[in-house]
Amino acid sequence: LPGIRNAGEGSAGLYVRGGGPDQNLILLDDAPVYNTGHLFGFFSVFNADAIKNTTVIKGGMPAQYGGRLSSVLDISMKDGNNKKFAMDGGIGTIASRLTIQGPIKKEKASFMISARRTYIDALAKPFIKETSNAFGSGYYFYDLNAKANYRFSEKDKIYLSGYFGKDVFDFASKRSGFNANIPWGNSTATVRWNHVFNNKLFANTTLVYNDYKFAFNSTFENFKIGLNSGIRDYNAKIDFDYYPYTNHKIKFGVAYTNHKFTPSIFSAQQDSTVFSPNNASIKFANEKGIYVQDDIAITDNLAANVGLRFSSFTQVGPYTLYQNDAAGNRIDSTIYKNGKKVIAYNGWEPRATLRYNVNETSSIKLSYTKNYQYIHLVSNSGNTLPTDIWVPSTYKVKPQESNLYAIGYFKNLKNNMYETSVELYYKKMSNQIEYREGYTQTVEDIEKDFVFGKGWSYGSEFFINKVQGRLTGWIGYTLSYTWRQFNQLNNGNKFPSKFDRRHDASVVTTYELNNKWKLSGVFVYGTGNATTIPTSFYLIGTSLIQESSSLNGYRLKPYHRLDFSATYTPNSKKNRKLKSTWNFGIYNVYSRLNPFFIYFDQTGSAIQGTLQVQAKQVSLFPIIPSVTWNFKL
Repeated sequence: LPGIRNAGEGSAGLYVRGGGPDQNLILLDDAPVYNTGHLFGFFSVFNADAIKNTTVIKGGMPAQYGGRLSSVLDISMKDGNNKKFAMDGGIGTIASRLTIQGPIKKEKASFMISARRTYIDALAKPFIKETSNAFGSGYYFYDLNAKANYRFSEKDKIYLSGYFGKDVFDFASKRSGFNANIPWGNSTATVRWNHVFNNKLFANTTLVYNDYKFAFNSTFENFKIGLNSGIRDYNAKIDFDYYPYTNHKIKFGVAYTNHKFTPSIFSAQQDSTVFSPNNASIKFANEKGIYVQDDIAITDNLAANVGLRFSSFTQVGPYTLYQNDAAGNRIDSTIYKNGKKVIAYNGWEPRATLRYNVNETSSIKLSYTKNYQYIHLVSNSGNTLPTDIWVPSTYKVKPQESNLYAIGYFKNLKNNMYETSVELYYKKMSNQIEYREGYTQTVEDIEKDFVFGKGWSYGSEFFINKVQGRLTGWIGYTLSYTWRQFNQLNNGNKFPSKFDRRHDASVVTTYELNNKWKLSGVFVYGTGNATTIPTSFYLIGTSLIQESSSLNGYRLKPYHRLDFSATYTPNSKKNRKLKSTWNFGIYNVYSRLNPFFIYFDQTGSAIQGTLQVQAKQVSLFPIIPSVTWNFKL
């Protein structure tokens, strides 16, 4: 959609109106999800068979949501059929899935279980010879969604839901003796109690657990090294909805989250010697929020959603704060015991949205949103990868802050056959975080390698959507600018953010050819990623020296791709229980080699005067055909 862009080849993140992937609040049954992609973004972690509905908010965020600057993606899982058992799924060339749902007790309780797995590893294994250098390498992912609910009175209903997903990448090289195992994934669990006080007031009380982990384990001969990072949350909240009269809704509530951050823990072993540094980089924090919002129709043509949120974030012990001298040597330390406050941040977050109906077919919307974000995703690459690290606000790391202004004009045409809109936005951000120049990974607390600055983004979004007829779909286009400025980077000059996308366009179509065939197509185009690369090389003696462009001063090639699919529904007898369809898909129809990253290859000898340096591009996904048999029972 306009203003929302995938982070690019091999990445699972979303860039929304110039914000980074960490600035999106992504919820699955109220549980935050910190990693949203399988197979480096090729698959979403959200199995469509398990989803009931999805809400996307890219501007004018209501006060009930907090902790992120850019957007909300709120996803609810299916409750399960409470009248009869049902089964559906699909068997495909890349992945297969199965969903089962039905009543536990008719009209009172039901369940839903949905599972999915890819078998790229199993399909490729027979074709890799034991003598091959890649024998033993492979990749697979799997995930499981489950939900149950029980109505134990006319006024009370309880929901239990969970998600578990994991990616595993194994690499083995017989030639070099190097082996690596890289697993990462999310786990969530949600308990929600819905209570109706009367026909005007009801409440949802929710308890949430979520855990995201990434690990890198490698061996080279008798040397082993490991890296672990992740984030774990315990969350409790209660939300009230009050309807004093028609066209007037008041919502208020409180929330509490206990965080545990593991930014990066290294360990190593050689023979009987074990290196295991202390866990000083593990950090704990408490995050709180309280809000109230009023959604009211002021007149027949004017409506408003006005809200106010107060949030706070407190880093707590156990934690050791070190003081260093000018040379970086530790000279003193302060020890904070379990639960003791290290530092606290807080702030007010006003929100307001106005909707004015010009007439029956057109409207104008204005919004202002102020947000604080207390957790940060720090990346040392131009892409969003599982190796990126989540860190909290601490004594040194300040909370991110943003102010977003937006205005839009919306109009329906030809008896609501077409929906069109034009939107303008401006977003100002402070306390943005990056690694310092020359950063290299060490076993010490990574906070010493952070620098902080400001950012701003602005743009215009155009959208036309055909919602009726045999041919449906939309065309979207965004023109935007996203900048960052840090005193310690790029000589203090502003530079385009890695989230900057000057031009972004999409065309999505679905055409019902007849009652058996449905055709679909998607085309996307985006300005290439901004990145920093060497622009010149020279020799000092026999040493090759390089000079780089200004920060993010180079653009990779534009990203564009065409996908196509055809769905065939065979004739089936009316009384036949099993119903099925066949889906034939082609990802990246013209096999566009979109850039993942660029590296420089050296050949020849500096001593002999034959040294050559050549830039080479790495791409991930060429044309990929697929066939899936979908069934419903």
